[in-house]
Amino acid sequence: MTYIDFTLSKFFSLKNKVVIAIVVLAILSASCQPKVERTGSSDDPLNEKRVDELLSKMTIDEKIGQLNQYSARWEMTGPAPENMDSMFIYNLIKEGQLGSMLNVSGAKATRKVQQWAVDSSRLGIPLILGYDVIHGYKTMFPIPLAEAASWDPEVAKLSSQVAVAEAAASGLNWTFAPMVDIARDARWGRIMEGSGEDPYLGAKIAYARVKGFQGDDLSAENTIAACTKHFAAYGFAEAGRDYNTVEMGEQTLQNIVLPPFKATVDAGVATFMNAFNTLNGIPATSNVHLQRDILKGLWGFDGFVLR
Repeated sequence: MTYIDFTLSKFFSLKNKVVIAIVVLAILSASCQPKVERTGSSDDPLNEKRVDELLSKMTIDEKIGQLNQYSARWEMTGPAPENMDSMFIYNLIKEGQLGSMLNVSGAKATRKVQQWAVDSSRLGIPLILGYDVIHGYKTMFPIPLAEAASWDPEVAKLSSQVAVAEAAASGLNWTFAPMVDIARDARWGRIMEGSGEDPYLGAKIAYARVKGFQGDDLSAENTIAACTKHFAAYGFAEAGRDYNTVEMGEQTLQNIVLPPFKATVDAGVATFMNAFNTLNGIPATSNVHLQRDILKGLWGFDGFVLR
């Protein structure tokens, strides 16, 4: 399983803020939700009231269940059930043990799992359905590195808008993009997913992509939640080897690596994804300096973090 945010102890100490963020995103973004009307932003007092009422009804197991995520396809990222149509996945949803799924594609499939969640679970909380919409969904665009080579953020924003219109129409409400890692070692195989080696360009493109995916109102039907990745310094993996260690001084971190991430926070990005590397010997998933001091503290990011 994939867990959102850090540890269960953090889950309790943060007074359920992670679950609140997940439930709000589900309320705003689900494609099939006969029991929940899609209205307003996450700051809407009406939505806050709904969330408070819902949380008061949830058991601890159901709150933890909202942090769990499965993949629908074995060849894609994430743990997957043996059969998408099996009773196994249905029972997880019915019992409130699943809050999100990856790689459920097509309106028929997304509607099916959403109906399971809304009609069969005790509280009817819609699922968050995610997909790697990187440079197009049905219509394919140039890879992100090639779009960045245009030095035109509006190009990146437009391609994201087209992709998200298609993805949202298919019932998706979350993409694992933009990838904003600054990378300067051509040996790293994922360099094509980002905007290259310049932090200024990277920040401009990152901001534009988030606006393309989310617009100015994430409750709008032609938007989906974006996810900034990978926080942080993933593009500086030693020797260009994926998942490798990173040793980096604060000057490089602050002036080279972090500007594109900060730009996405300024654009209102809904979610973040942790990097898969260690930074100066500390795993990014448990790096207090990154996660608490910078992201949540200095930048004031109030969305949730995927690990």
